[in-house]
Amino acid sequence: MTSEATTLADELLDVLGAFSPLEATFDGIPGHDAELPDPSEAGHERLRARAAGILDRARASADPDHVTLGVVVHQAEAVLARIDARLVEHTLAFPLSAAGVMHLAFLPQLEPVGERAEEDFLARLAGFPAFYEALAERQRGGRAPVDRLVHDALGILDRFLAQETPFPQQLSGGRGARRDELVTAVVKPAVARYREFLATEVAGHGRADDQPGLCWLEDGEAHYAALAHMHTTTGHTPEELHRLGLEALAGLEAEYAELGRRVFGLSDPAEVRRRLRTDPGLRWRDADEMLETARDAVARATAAAPGWFPKLPGAECVVRAVPDTEAPAAAAAYYLPAAVDGSRPGTYFTNTHEVHTRDRFIAETVAFHEAVPGHHFAESVAQELTALPLLRRVAQITAFSEGWALYTERLAEEMGLFSDDLMRLGMVAEDSVRAARLVVDTGLHALRWTREQCAGFLRTHTVLSEVEVQSETDRYIEQPGQALAYLTGRLEIRRLRRFAEETLGDSFDIKDFHGVVLGGGQLPLKVLDEVVREWVARPKV
Repeated sequence: MTSEATTLADELLDVLGAFSPLEATFDGIPGHDAELPDPSEAGHERLRARAAGILDRARASADPDHVTLGVVVHQAEAVLARIDARLVEHTLAFPLSAAGVMHLAFLPQLEPVGERAEEDFLARLAGFPAFYEALAERQRGGRAPVDRLVHDALGILDRFLAQETPFPQQLSGGRGARRDELVTAVVKPAVARYREFLATEVAGHGRADDQPGLCWLEDGEAHYAALAHMHTTTGHTPEELHRLGLEALAGLEAEYAELGRRVFGLSDPAEVRRRLRTDPGLRWRDADEMLETARDAVARATAAAPGWFPKLPGAECVVRAVPDTEAPAAAAAYYLPAAVDGSRPGTYFTNTHEVHTRDRFIAETVAFHEAVPGHHFAESVAQELTALPLLRRVAQITAFSEGWALYTERLAEEMGLFSDDLMRLGMVAEDSVRAARLVVDTGLHALRWTREQCAGFLRTHTVLSEVEVQSETDRYIEQPGQALAYLTGRLEIRRLRRFAEETLGDSFDIKDFHGVVLGGGQLPLKVLDEVVREWVARPKV
């Protein structure tokens, strides 16, 4: 008999699939492979009502499976937070979150296997006109985006429209020809109409760079608080998170001084950062060098992992460049999970756009974070937990996901994975970015910072290149609260590890600890605390 917790998880999984069908396909959630989302206000209200009903039932449930119920509550609250903040109306250019460009970036990466999957793929292409018409209508009467990002979105759309073959998948049985016909007669005209809408009705009417945050919008402070809770799963206020970021930055100065002395003969942290930021010898020669360094780091981490993890995931992790069409507006790196059915490996994407401006010294840290033992391990291990409800295997809980990935950057040092002190300095430099994110995200969305204030803070306190300063700032504008999850998540995982080490003493086993943390799928931090404490309390053999 199916438990109430599992029933609620399955019902919510269908809501999540309808809310973001493309993500559902990548996550292996069935039933939505032929769909595009319904971005209309009525569509969102229907999904909101379903999620709210499930949330009420989960909160009232007496089912003993408190872990699954905790995940259901978090994921239902996340749907409400996203819908209530009306993000679809003013998020336009960041490929990981903006509906109008997300599908152009990620549909080309789908690999449909079999006749049914190929027909579903074609059905999605046929749905472009209705989707973009509904999106334009929602944005026509919605909250104003930041005007700069309207122009960024236009650039992404123009690059898509300029491609002769934007969907390169090999399709069988004449479906390749049908795909080409749909692209010419349906897809590109729909995208072109949406582009014209943005250019004529939205561009020039958006918010200026001095009002980029949610706090400038109606009820923005409340929406930001809900999104911050969704991403961190904690009750920290924006002011507390802002202070936490400033304190973390101050705590890194000694490491900058020590490693800077060993690498450059410099002990002033500001001078070390200036050297990292300005020395042309610390940039990449070309994209091939960047990709090869990432692949070497992933291979080294994979070889060392059996000494630190009880079980390695079966899915392979490959390294690829971010596609050219999305690269100018994309993050420096990101991870795309493997397909649940094994048809697609886990993929670590690294951004080679303007490669000569990008920092070589962070390459190993980013590879460990995005791939092994970071996101790839967490996502792939969760997918293989077949005894759990599917929601538990595919749930995206930012504080866990990004907290784990950030935890593994320092774990990589324990594992002996860094090749030299320059790469260790890159680890510290990346820590600066994650600490600065707490300051900048809260500054933008709660403290009324301008865009230039945020960019200036990043220039002073991190070693990001100018192109990355710009893209990071715009990312925070379009993903309110997401940047808060990294450091808050890592601090909690490290706290739980210290608790386990101190309580268990000689009985503590790092492989077992990592197995417990990853062995339940992604969890809200409070639930993870309960899981670790239960494990610590159990007798050890």
